[in-house]
Amino acid sequence: MDLQELNGRGLVLLGCGKMGSALLAGWLARGVVPQAVHVIDPRPSDWLSGTGVHLNGALPSVPAVVLLAVKPQMMGTALPVLAGLGASGTLFVSVAAGTSLAMLGAALGQDAAIVRAMPNTPAAVGQGITALIGNARVGTGEMAVAEALMAAVGQVVRLESEAQMDAVTGLSGSGPAYVFHLIEAMAAAGAAEGLAPDLALDLARATVAGAGALAVQSGEAPGVLRENVTSPGGTTAAALAVLMDEGAGFPPLLRRAVAAAAARSRELGQ
Repeated sequence: MDLQELNGRGLVLLGCGKMGSALLAGWLARGVVPQAVHVIDPRPSDWLSGTGVHLNGALPSVPAVVLLAVKPQMMGTALPVLAGLGASGTLFVSVAAGTSLAMLGAALGQDAAIVRAMPNTPAAVGQGITALIGNARVGTGEMAVAEALMAAVGQVVRLESEAQMDAVTGLSGSGPAYVFHLIEAMAAAGAAEGLAPDLALDLARATVAGAGALAVQSGEAPGVLRENVTSPGGTTAAALAVLMDEGAGFPPLLRRAVAAAAARSRELGQ
């Protein structure tokens, strides 16, 4: 779907922090005109104020889409303002973690078409990935609109059930923080081996970024890429013997980490 098709009825963006700003920048770059976008944000950034969008004003009577990008704890006060649009044919897309379709439906009305989305922070540089699931009111056309909106900041995948969203949260939603910590840990390990801290950080950052790009662009399975770097009895093999240890290496550690994040996501959705 072409996002320019939404220019007529308009889009409402509720909340324009880091994720909302990334989405808005992506929409504008793909042909959505500023005059079609209505943003509600109590503390607009200088960048937002200069985009030309409608800011904190009256909303269109029946917008094509309302995208909810406020923090989960703010949903209780934000949603009642929009409840009247639930039966109007407006599509709601929520990027709030831990806020279920049932919770959104209770506030917006059972006739509301709602898509729940879980993007991640690389959306800020157009390299995110978003998982989508819609309620029973969302048809093929509405899902295509949601995909087009989220594709403005990266890849999009569809889920088979909302129950999968907690696992997505634990893996890709929270996952960038795991990678950032890996960079920190690699840099610290390099410094411990005698490198200057700044040099160690540059090496760690570029290594992770380059390996990620290779994993995406090569088309090879990550296991094959790993084996390509590993010579029998070599330095990489010595390191992997530690990292791949089934008792104390990456596999059990990451299983616990992702499980902890998924469990917390389920708690937030109660």
